[in-house]
Order: sequence, then structure tokens, then C-alpha cells
Amino acid sequence: MDYLKLLNESQSAAVLHTDGPVMIIAGAGSGKTRVLTYRIAHLISQGVDPFNILSLTFTNKAAKEMRHRIEKVIGNEAKNIWMGTFHSVFAKILRSEAPKIGYPSNFTIYDTDDSKTLIRNIVKEMNLDEKLYKPGMVLGRISAAKNKLITVAQYRQDPTIQADDEAAMRPKIGEIYQAYQSRCFKAGAMDFDDLLFNTNVLFKEHVDALNKYQNIFKYVMVDEYQDTNYSQYLITRKLAAKNRNICVVGDDAQSIYAFRGADIQNILNYERDYPELEVFKLEQNYRSTKNIVYAANSVIKNNKAQLRKDVFTDNEEGPLIEVIKANSDNEEGKLVANAIFEEKMNNHLSYEDFAILYRTNAQSRAMEEALRKMNIKYRIIGGLSFYQRKEIKDLIAYLRLTVNPNDEQALRRVINYPKRGIGDTTIEKIIVSADETNHTIWEVVSNAKSFLTGRVATPIEDFATKIKSFAIMAEQNDAFEVAKHIAKQSGIVEELYADKSIEGLARYENIQELLNGIKEFVDDPEKEDKSLSAFLQDIALITDADKQQDDGSEYVTMMTIHSAKGLEFRNVHIVGMEENLFPSQMMLTTRADLEEERRLFYVAITRAEKKLTLSYATSRYQWGNLRACEKSRFIDEIDSKFLNFQYGEAENVFDKVLKRKSNLIPSTPAVKKATNYVPPADFVASDTANLQAGMRVEHPKFGFGVVSKMDTQGNSTKAIIEFEEAGEKTLLLSFAKLRIHE
Repeated sequence: MDYLKLLNESQSAAVLHTDGPVMIIAGAGSGKTRVLTYRIAHLISQGVDPFNILSLTFTNKAAKEMRHRIEKVIGNEAKNIWMGTFHSVFAKILRSEAPKIGYPSNFTIYDTDDSKTLIRNIVKEMNLDEKLYKPGMVLGRISAAKNKLITVAQYRQDPTIQADDEAAMRPKIGEIYQAYQSRCFKAGAMDFDDLLFNTNVLFKEHVDALNKYQNIFKYVMVDEYQDTNYSQYLITRKLAAKNRNICVVGDDAQSIYAFRGADIQNILNYERDYPELEVFKLEQNYRSTKNIVYAANSVIKNNKAQLRKDVFTDNEEGPLIEVIKANSDNEEGKLVANAIFEEKMNNHLSYEDFAILYRTNAQSRAMEEALRKMNIKYRIIGGLSFYQRKEIKDLIAYLRLTVNPNDEQALRRVINYPKRGIGDTTIEKIIVSADETNHTIWEVVSNAKSFLTGRVATPIEDFATKIKSFAIMAEQNDAFEVAKHIAKQSGIVEELYADKSIEGLARYENIQELLNGIKEFVDDPEKEDKSLSAFLQDIALITDADKQQDDGSEYVTMMTIHSAKGLEFRNVHIVGMEENLFPSQMMLTTRADLEEERRLFYVAITRAEKKLTLSYATSRYQWGNLRACEKSRFIDEIDSKFLNFQYGEAENVFDKVLKRKSNLIPSTPAVKKATNYVPPADFVASDTANLQAGMRVEHPKFGFGVVSKMDTQGNSTKAIIEFEEAGEKTLLLSFAKLRIHE
């Protein structure tokens, strides 16, 4: 019981109340994870079998951290708790129960790219306008329907839904939805939404399965409950219906995923489902300074739809929140970069102590340019995932096909890679033949000579034989041994090894890294199932937050505010604080949308521990046009006593930054002011084919300079020039207009 001494009064009360329905309203930085951890540990210490506890989180990373914390308190019994994301836990259940709803136990989990590719194929086969029926848009529509548990039949029969599609000039989405579900089912595949949709189908149509898991999960806990959708809400309500020992933890002020189907009403109206509900409020913030906490409070109080709480902190008062006004988005980037560099140097901090948060990914450009010019390392969260690289998806497709040969998307991806003389026309014939004869694509491929004429049938059947041999090996070996064998025997390793270009070498190394990752999976003592199927499920369920890897370098973190949820940083810069950008122009038509934007700003503010800076520009380029901007209403909603407008006009700030002592400024010419050079009337660009280092040149914008270095890569040649006024510039010779002065 020593762990109870580490809790405050509210936290302790939430931990000790173990039976019946409980809602824990956890303000930002209030020790929510600690409460969840000790609540589970307390249940086990009171004699509850860990196998009877279900703990649902929103990232695998959060589940892993929580499990390790519980282990420190109660030991190895923590390994027996059913803990993970909604998708990972119910994918595990469906592996056992899928045959009851017509799916194989070895079903494939399609990622977003797989789903979009399938939709693109269906749209093409239906001869529809691909610009009107864009895969991302169609998938979003289908996803929204599944999250509300709307079946294909309901979708096509609902007059409101049909009217919406007609109004959008996309009346065929219902047909695409039907074809998409049919093809997924035939391929033995589920997308992410299907994992929850089909769990609901299972529990609705098979009461024995529902009873089984109601008896297993005597205690249900749900983290980040404000982010649950209707499908998730229904699953947890059904599972807890028998024992009613359900505990949900969340903060309505941090509900920011409505665009993914999250329904804030789940937490706002929770008491309707459980009249005997006990509510505990965690209101003490341990993360941030007083100025940050109370500034956040002054913003969120403007929302009408909320559960009232009084968040406070005993932390230091801290500096006021600084507000930077810039003339343009580029100048905003320079000011932010300089502020980060100065703060780091003055207070002996690491770049890891800083985060730049923005409303949209497009805002990163100006920030990136400014950081690069200051030689400040940065990392963008939310870029291309390792598992989205082409060579990785190619090998994964072979692995998927080995486990589930009916996987249409995997088969189409690799049936002719490496090339074996099976063209697109032949692949289309296979698809048509499968549809006409009511066979799966794999059945046609396995018996190509019975379905197709000509010599092409032979390489197709040879391909099928190879996949069958991989499947036999997978039954007897762990994931690593099988993957290593497939990488070689498929021809992928040989193909990439033969490419000696820099890109080819990188792709070859990426395959090696994937195999390293599979070896780590196999060697992990916590992984009981070492099979290829288990590995594929593991990577299929990786969330965006789980993809963040630490390479040991020191860098500034850049990300959208949505990606920052659950994270914290010593110093935070929230950029682009302008009307129609934040709040977004698309979120100003209803109060519900505006309140979601305000909650997003609240989340952004509460990521900061010690110092928070807000910045905005009075002009910004949009779609190639320069437009005037005005300060966000959200800045005005912060009580002015928490703000410091000491910088005033942006030009003055920049002048002030440039005049600081030289030992505080990195030795890079990038901080020099741009010149207002006007070229002479007789300016004519020279032929730069023979341009060399040391030559003196003239540029119509940057003036006079000396070429310090020439850099040729492939077909492009760049000149690095030290200009007298503008500083160092790197210019691509195919575009640069330079006059050479001998």
C-alpha cells in the first residue's frame, strides 16, 4: 500500500474506489497515468485476477509504459492484464472468433494505403470519374459510416445519406462501399474500422461470445474516453453490462478528434448510462507553471459544452506568455528560430526542450527554412513512416501473402515484382476471371492454366508455387527465419543489391533494417507468439504516436497540435495564431466546431511546462497569393495579465535580435539582412556552363558575390555563392541568372 502515499487526496480516492461505474475527469498534467497505474495495481493487490482486467489505451506506447509501471509495483503478474489499444485488443479477440462472422483467423489488416488502392481499383473498374471519387474522400465517407455502425445496406437505404451523396455529385459511394466490403471479405481482410465494426457484429450476433468476454473482463478501464467514437462506446458498454465495473478516464477539454469520429457526448452524457456513477476530479496540474495553467483556464471557460472543473497548480508562477507579431510567415519563422537559439544559449538548454506546434502541416515550411538557416537541427513528427516506404511495403506484401494468400492488395503489389512477365492486362484478366467464376483471386492464380490461355499461365503458377512454399516454411519457423528466406527467395534483396545508386543503397539498407526489426520482435521475451502472423499484426496496429523514434540526436520537435496530444515540452512555440488559420476557417460555421478548435488550443497551451510563446503574422501566402491576416480570437481570450507583448512590432524584434552580441548568434551568413539591390539596365545573364569557384558574379536580386563552391549531383549543378550584402546563397544554375565578371 506504499504507493498510496505517492498520491494526492483526489488521486487516492479514485484509486481506492474500485467497484461500480467510475468516471475520472483528469485535467491536463494531473497525473492521470499514475492514477490508472495504481488503480490496476490496487485491484490486483485486492485479489482481482489480472486476466480479468481489461485496460484500453489509445496508443501501444501508452499501454507499454503503463504495463512497465504496474510491473514495478506488483511484479510479473502485470503481464497477464489485457492491455492495449482498442484495435490491438479486439484484433486479438477476432483472431479467435473471426470464423463465427465468416472471416478466417489469419485475416489481413489493411492499412490506409491498402484501402485507398482498393478503392482506386474499384472506381476504375466502375468507370467513374477518378477526380470526383478520390480514394481519400471515399474512404473517409466509408470510415465515418463504419464508426457509426452503418452497414452497407443501411447506407444505401438511408434517404438522408443518399441525398448528401447526390448533393455532392457522388451518388455511387454506396455502390463503392458495397464493392469495397465485398472485396475485403473475399480477400480475408479487415481495415482498421472493421476491427471495431466486426467486434460489434460479433457481440450482437453471437451472444455466447459476448457472455464469454463479459465473464473474462470483470473490470474494464478506458483511457482518453473523450476520444472514443460510437463504435468504441458501444463495445465497452456491452462488455461492462454484466459486472458494471467500468472506469473511464478523460478530459472533455482535450476532445480534439471529432474529424476521426470521436464523440464528445460520450463523456458529457456518461451519467445517463450509469445513474450510480461516482465522479472523481483530478484538478491539480503538476506539469506547468501558474501562468500557463491559468491562461489555459481563461481560454477553455469560453466553451459552453463542458464538464466544469477548477484546474490549479502549486508550481512556480513562471514567465508570462510571450506574443510575437511578425510581418510575414517567413519573418515569423526567423523570429521563432532566433528565440529558440537565444533561450537555449542563455539557459543552457537542449534543443530537445523545444517544440514548435502548428494547426496544419503546411505551416512547417517557413519554420523549417528558418531553423536550417540557423543550423538548428529539427525533426518533424508525422512524416513518412518507415513502414510506408516502397521497398518495405513490397517485402511486407510478400509476408502478408504468405500468411493469407487471398490478400488481394498484397498479391497485386508483388505478382510482378521483381518482374516475371505478368503485366497489368494479365492482372486485370485474373480479377475479371475471379469475379465471373465466383472464385478468389488466389484460386485463379493457383490454377492459372485452368482459367487463362497462353504462355503467361506458367509464370503465374510458378509464382503461386513460390508463395505456397513460403507458407509451408511459415508453419514451422519463427517470423525472422521466414522473412529472411522470403527476402532472398522472392528476388527483392538481389534486385535492390544490384542498384548501386545512393537511393538503391538506402532501399537495400531499409530491407536490412526491417529484418533487424523482425529479429528484435522474435527476441523480445514479452512476445509469446513469434510467428510471422503475430509480427504482421504487431506492425499493422502501430499508431502515429508509436512511430516516433528517438535516434539519440538533439533536435527541436515540430508537429501538428493533434500529433502533440499526450506529450509535454519545457518550451513550446504555437505558431500561426491567426483568424481562419487557428481557428481554422473550416471550423467557424457551428458552435460545436469552434469549441473543438478552442479545445485544440487548450491542448496546445497545456503541452508547455515552463515557457509558452504564441506567434502570428500579419501577412501570409496562401495558394500563391499574399493575403492580410489578423490575430486569432484565441489570443484575445487569454486574460491579458498572463501575456507579454514586449516585442511590439515584428521589425523591431528582428532588429533587436540582430543587434545582440555576436557570441549569441551562430556563425552563419543566413542571418544577414536581404539586400535591395537593383540591377543595371544593361544586365544580361552569362552562360554559366564553365562557372568555377573563385569567380566574381552578379545576381539581379542579391547583387555582387564570389562563387565559393560548385556542387554537381546527377543532372543538376548548384553554385554556392557568398554575396557581399545578402550572405551565402545556394543557387541552381539551370534557373539562376548570373552575370560573370572576369
